[in-house]
Amino acid sequence: MCRNIKMLFNFEPVVTPEEIRAASIQYVRKISGFNKPSKANEGAFLAAVDEVAAVSARLLCALETNAQPRSREEEAAKAKARGEKRFNA
Repeated sequence: MCRNIKMLFNFEPVVTPEEIRAASIQYVRKISGFNKPSKANEGAFLAAVDEVAAVSARLLCALETNAQPRSREEEAAKAKARGEKRFNA
């Protein structure tokens, strides 16, 4: 899975439509192999992004958990520490 796609479930504050769309773009880029599609493929690319975003939003609304919501700041700090460890090792 693409490392740029971030986990969106169970965060406080709740995920925004912009975050869902950004993750959807990353997913479609990964599976299509296009960073920026050609004009001939742009319609199919954007339609796929819209569909993935819609399905993702429905999924995130349907999921349930008893766990406490995660903090975006804490998760970002953990990710930064993992990156530093990986690249400085």
